[in-house]
Amino acid sequence: MADLRDQSAADAVRLLLLTGARRGETLAARWVDIDLVAGVWAKPASTTKQKQSHRIPLSDAACRLLTEMRAKAGAGAYWLFPARQKPGHRADIREAWDVLRQAANIPDVRTHDLRHTYASIIASQGDSLPVIGALLGHATPTTTARYAHLFDDPLRRATERASVVITGRPDEAVPLKGGRRG
Repeated sequence: MADLRDQSAADAVRLLLLTGARRGETLAARWVDIDLVAGVWAKPASTTKQKQSHRIPLSDAACRLLTEMRAKAGAGAYWLFPARQKPGHRADIREAWDVLRQAANIPDVRTHDLRHTYASIIASQGDSLPVIGALLGHATPTTTARYAHLFDDPLRRATERASVVITGRPDEAVPLKGGRRG
Protein backbone atom coordinates (compact mmCIF):
# COMPACT_ATOMS: atom_id res chain seq x y z
CA MET A 1 0.00 0.00 0.00
CA ALA A 2 2.95 2.30 0.56
CA ASP A 3 3.56 2.38 -3.20
CA LEU A 4 0.01 3.37 -4.09
CA ARG A 5 -0.14 6.79 -5.74
CA ASP A 6 -3.39 7.62 -3.88
CA GLN A 7 -2.21 7.48 -0.27
CA SER A 8 -5.50 8.95 0.95
CA ALA A 9 -7.27 5.85 -0.40
CA ALA A 10 -4.55 3.65 1.09
CA ASP A 11 -5.18 5.30 4.46
CA ALA A 12 -8.90 4.63 4.05
CA VAL A 13 -8.16 0.93 3.45
CA ARG A 14 -5.84 0.87 6.46
CA LEU A 15 -8.57 2.42 8.62
CA LEU A 16 -11.12 -0.08 7.29
CA LEU A 17 -8.81 -2.93 8.29
CA LEU A 18 -8.08 -1.49 11.73
CA THR A 19 -11.67 -0.64 12.70
CA GLY A 20 -14.00 -2.94 10.78
CA ALA A 21 -16.01 0.15 9.86
CA ARG A 22 -18.16 0.31 6.76
CA ARG A 23 -16.68 2.07 3.75
CA GLY A 24 -19.31 4.82 3.82
CA GLU A 25 -18.75 5.49 7.53
CA THR A 26 -15.03 5.69 6.97
CA LEU A 27 -15.14 7.98 3.96
CA ALA A 28 -17.63 10.29 5.72
CA ALA A 29 -15.57 10.50 8.92
CA ARG A 30 -14.88 13.99 10.25
CA TRP A 31 -11.98 15.02 12.43
CA VAL A 32 -14.41 16.38 15.02
CA ASP A 33 -15.64 12.79 15.55
CA ILE A 34 -12.16 11.44 16.31
CA ASP A 35 -10.77 11.78 19.83
CA LEU A 36 -7.14 10.73 19.61
CA VAL A 37 -6.49 11.42 23.31
CA ALA A 38 -9.27 9.06 24.45
CA GLY A 39 -8.78 6.78 21.43
CA VAL A 40 -12.43 6.90 20.38
CA TRP A 41 -14.34 7.38 17.13
CA ALA A 42 -17.86 8.73 17.72
CA LYS A 43 -19.73 8.04 14.48
CA PRO A 44 -22.76 10.29 14.06
CA ALA A 45 -26.10 8.67 13.29
CA SER A 46 -26.13 10.32 9.87
CA THR A 47 -23.22 8.12 8.74
CA THR A 48 -24.22 4.73 10.17
CA LYS A 49 -26.39 2.09 8.54
CA GLN A 50 -28.65 1.88 11.60
CA LYS A 51 -29.01 5.69 11.74
CA GLN A 52 -27.84 5.57 15.36
CA SER A 53 -24.69 7.11 16.76
CA HIS A 54 -21.97 4.54 17.35
CA ARG A 55 -18.94 5.04 19.57
CA ILE A 56 -16.00 2.67 19.12
CA PRO A 57 -12.60 2.43 20.77
CA LEU A 58 -9.61 2.82 18.48
CA SER A 59 -6.60 0.53 18.69
CA ASP A 60 -3.13 1.98 19.17
CA ALA A 61 -2.39 1.20 15.52
CA ALA A 62 -5.53 3.07 14.39
CA CYS A 63 -4.58 6.03 16.59
CA ARG A 64 -1.06 6.08 15.12
CA LEU A 65 -2.49 6.05 11.60
CA LEU A 66 -4.95 8.82 12.44
CA THR A 67 -2.24 10.88 14.13
CA GLU A 68 -0.11 10.66 10.97
CA MET A 69 -3.11 11.54 8.81
CA ARG A 70 -3.97 14.50 11.07
CA ALA A 71 -0.43 15.86 10.80
CA LYS A 72 -0.59 15.66 6.98
CA ALA A 73 -4.10 17.16 6.83
CA GLY A 74 -3.37 20.25 8.87
CA ALA A 75 -5.27 21.95 11.65
CA GLY A 76 -8.11 23.27 9.49
CA ALA A 77 -9.07 19.95 7.91
CA TYR A 78 -12.70 18.90 8.31
CA TRP A 79 -12.94 15.48 6.61
CA LEU A 80 -10.52 12.60 7.14
CA PHE A 81 -10.92 11.83 3.44
CA PRO A 82 -11.83 15.05 1.63
CA ALA A 83 -13.10 14.90 -1.93
CA ARG A 84 -10.38 15.74 -4.40
CA GLN A 85 -12.20 18.07 -6.75
CA LYS A 86 -15.35 19.25 -4.98
CA PRO A 87 -16.51 20.16 -1.47
CA GLY A 88 -17.32 17.34 0.91
CA HIS A 89 -15.80 13.94 1.54
CA ARG A 90 -14.67 11.24 -0.84
CA ALA A 91 -17.46 9.11 -2.21
CA ASP A 92 -15.42 6.07 -3.14
CA ILE A 93 -11.98 4.52 -3.41
CA ARG A 94 -12.84 2.07 -6.17
CA GLU A 95 -9.94 2.89 -8.50
CA ALA A 96 -7.32 2.63 -5.76
CA TRP A 97 -8.98 -0.53 -4.39
CA ASP A 98 -8.73 -2.14 -7.84
CA VAL A 99 -5.01 -1.32 -7.98
CA LEU A 100 -4.47 -2.73 -4.47
CA ARG A 101 -6.41 -5.92 -5.24
CA GLN A 102 -4.42 -6.53 -8.41
CA ALA A 103 -1.10 -5.93 -6.62
CA ALA A 104 -2.10 -8.33 -3.84
CA ASN A 105 -3.53 -10.88 -6.30
CA ILE A 106 -6.92 -10.91 -4.58
CA PRO A 107 -9.24 -10.13 -7.49
CA ASP A 108 -12.53 -11.14 -5.86
CA VAL A 109 -12.16 -9.29 -2.55
CA ARG A 110 -14.52 -6.40 -1.88
CA THR A 111 -13.82 -3.54 0.53
CA HIS A 112 -16.70 -4.88 2.66
CA ASP A 113 -14.72 -8.12 3.03
CA LEU A 114 -12.23 -6.13 5.14
CA ARG A 115 -15.03 -5.71 7.69
CA HIS A 116 -15.60 -9.47 7.71
CA THR A 117 -11.87 -10.06 8.10
CA TYR A 118 -11.74 -7.73 11.10
CA ALA A 119 -14.69 -9.49 12.74
CA SER A 120 -13.28 -12.93 11.95
CA ILE A 121 -9.96 -12.07 13.59
CA ILE A 122 -11.74 -10.88 16.72
CA ALA A 123 -13.93 -14.01 16.80
CA SER A 124 -10.97 -16.35 16.29
CA GLN A 125 -9.23 -14.70 19.25
CA GLY A 126 -12.14 -15.76 21.45
CA ASP A 127 -13.98 -12.50 21.97
CA SER A 128 -17.74 -12.86 22.33
CA LEU A 129 -20.39 -12.24 19.70
CA PRO A 130 -21.78 -9.30 21.71
CA VAL A 131 -18.31 -7.71 21.70
CA ILE A 132 -18.01 -8.21 17.94
CA GLY A 133 -21.51 -6.84 17.38
CA ALA A 134 -20.76 -3.79 19.53
CA LEU A 135 -17.53 -3.05 17.64
CA LEU A 136 -19.23 -3.43 14.26
CA GLY A 137 -22.35 -1.52 15.26
CA HIS A 138 -24.72 -4.37 14.50
CA ALA A 139 -28.32 -3.60 15.41
CA THR A 140 -29.25 -7.24 16.12
CA PRO A 141 -27.39 -10.30 17.43
CA THR A 142 -28.46 -12.33 14.39
CA THR A 143 -26.29 -10.13 12.18
CA THR A 144 -23.25 -11.01 14.29
CA ALA A 145 -24.16 -14.72 14.49
CA ARG A 146 -22.48 -15.39 11.11
CA TYR A 147 -19.16 -15.37 12.99
CA ALA A 148 -20.18 -18.03 15.56
CA HIS A 149 -18.38 -20.89 13.78
CA LEU A 150 -15.08 -19.07 14.30
CA PHE A 151 -15.32 -19.75 18.02
CA ASP A 152 -14.40 -23.43 17.55
CA ASP A 153 -10.64 -22.88 18.04
CA PRO A 154 -10.87 -20.72 21.18
CA LEU A 155 -13.49 -23.09 22.58
CA ARG A 156 -11.26 -26.08 21.85
CA ARG A 157 -8.31 -24.37 23.58
CA ALA A 158 -10.53 -23.62 26.58
CA THR A 159 -11.82 -27.18 26.88
CA GLU A 160 -8.30 -28.58 26.54
CA ARG A 161 -7.06 -26.29 29.33
CA ALA A 162 -9.98 -27.43 31.49
CA SER A 163 -9.24 -31.10 30.81
CA VAL A 164 -5.62 -30.63 31.93
CA VAL A 165 -6.84 -29.18 35.23
CA ILE A 166 -9.49 -31.88 35.68
CA THR A 167 -7.27 -34.84 34.85
CA GLY A 168 -4.12 -33.35 36.35
CA ARG A 169 -2.28 -34.68 33.30
CA PRO A 170 -0.73 -31.97 31.14
CA ASP A 171 0.76 -34.75 28.97
CA GLU A 172 -2.76 -35.46 27.70
CA ALA A 173 -3.15 -31.97 26.28
CA VAL A 174 -3.64 -32.13 22.54
CA PRO A 175 -1.71 -29.87 20.18
CA LEU A 176 -4.34 -27.78 18.46
CA LYS A 177 -2.69 -27.10 15.11
CA GLY A 178 -3.76 -30.44 13.71
CA GLY A 179 -7.32 -30.10 14.93
CA ARG A 180 -9.11 -32.87 16.79
CA ARG A 181 -7.57 -35.99 18.20
CA GLY A 182 -7.81 -38.80 15.71
